Amino acid sequence: MKQAEMRAIVDAELEHIPDFPGEHQGLLRAAYNIARMHSLRKQATKKKTALDVLQDRIEALKKENPDARFYYDKDFFESNTHDSC
Repeated sequence: MKQAEMRAIVDAELEHIPDFPGEHQGLLRAAYNIARMHSLRKQATKKKTALDVLQDRIEALKKENPDARFYYDKDFFESNTHDSC
């Protein structure tokens, strides 16, 4: 998959992770962006779905920010149509 195709997928998925409220959403979006792009690369050691990546990033951020709340479109990410390519 080409970089532009990966970017389009990630940009579309980011539409379902709001950038509000607060700083933690921004951290989640940035972490998701990087991790998801990596998961879509041919060289990725393990293929992950969008939900896998999101849950992984939330878990990692919760370790640093245990009281943080993260918001995302559960219906979108829990559907089976957003698997890694």
